[in-house]
Amino acid sequence: MEFRCGEFTAIMGPSGSGKSTLMHCVAGLDQADEGTVWIGDTQLTGLGDNALTHLRRDRVGFVFQAFNLLPTLTALENITLPFDLAGRKHDQDTVDKVIEALNLRSRLHHRPSQLSGGQQQRVACARALVTRPDVVFADEPTGALDSTASAELLTFLRRSVDAFGRTVAMVTHEPSAAAYADRVLFLKDGHLVDELQAPSADRVLERMKSFEKAAA
Repeated sequence: MEFRCGEFTAIMGPSGSGKSTLMHCVAGLDQADEGTVWIGDTQLTGLGDNALTHLRRDRVGFVFQAFNLLPTLTALENITLPFDLAGRKHDQDTVDKVIEALNLRSRLHHRPSQLSGGQQQRVACARALVTRPDVVFADEPTGALDSTASAELLTFLRRSVDAFGRTVAMVTHEPSAAAYADRVLFLKDGHLVDELQAPSADRVLERMKSFEKAAA
């Protein structure tokens, strides 16, 4: 399986199909039991903890369903946290572009508890993108959001591919969310079983129903 540069890929499948496990392995959060994982020309398999930490910090963005913001930091401090952890100055131009694209300018000095769920997820998304990573992984990023906030976040992920040239891989169970992607990969029992190009919500739903009928 590969995630092509400058493309938005959605990953779908029933509970227990291996979606999150795949995501964690390719993002360097977990080690694969067999096979190899590459990001660009770097093989993750067998890397030590320090090398993996540096790779995740500098080359990978991750958007979690639970936001994973630090409650004592402001929105801006959460966004620029990867630079602070690396001990280097952030690229103000990139930070400003991401903040404007996500409409966060008026909320930068608020802490997570003062933000709505949608605003918190946008902060998490900004944090994942400001380092200009090779790839952004999103694990059910709209699972805790209402429909309006979900649409805003998915629109930005789509824009980050089209306008900023980012590579995005997103786990989702929602056909409407998968429709924002360039293609959908379907997993079952830990295996890639199908792929759908140029998806629409109706086509994704139809394909999922066909899997259910085959299983019955």
